[in-house]
Amino acid sequence: MNGTLVKNQLIFDFASGALGPAKSIFASTYLQLNSNASKTAGIFENILGQNLFENENIQPKHLKYVDCINKENDKKNVIVNNPVTGFFGDLKELNWKQVYKGFKEYTASIDDKDELKLIKMDPGISVPLHSHDGKEYILVLEGSFCDEYGEYSKGDIQINDQKIKHTPIASRDRGCVCLSITEKDVIFFGKYGSVLNLFTFIKSFFK
Repeated sequence: MNGTLVKNQLIFDFASGALGPAKSIFASTYLQLNSNASKTAGIFENILGQNLFENENIQPKHLKYVDCINKENDKKNVIVNNPVTGFFGDLKELNWKQVYKGFKEYTASIDDKDELKLIKMDPGISVPLHSHDGKEYILVLEGSFCDEYGEYSKGDIQINDQKIKHTPIASRDRGCVCLSITEKDVIFFGKYGSVLNLFTFIKSFFK
């Protein structure tokens, strides 16, 4: 699920304006942190722009050159500023919620069906083996983590579906801070899986 195709689909959907608020923030942060992803987005934007120009059913507005300059300056400001801090503010000032020792999260207040949150894991902390009913998107903002499928550092994303089971473990040196989207609830496995799933079920009533 973490191949180039699924990552490029996210970038293409962002470039075409097809994403909701949560995934738009996620994707724009990914492009800001990952230069290769940003180049891919530029290619998609050029293709989409050319298709728009060649579409006889769409009449572009007649713009003055100064309008284009102003738009380009606005775009540069968006790229320079970190979308995460622009939306959440200073991460050090957030009122993090401790889920269990060494694991904290902060859920965004955003009107969207997708849940956008920040996750902070202390060095060496792990998440029990789990999967998801829907897709899970993880973008590393600081530090790194590893699981059964590899190691992920700043600017790397992981996109998982219900077929993927994994046990993320934060770097033993720096821990990690990630931006995350979960389309549906987590499903835990293992010794304490049933207890954790019950907790998740009860928690869903208070969202």
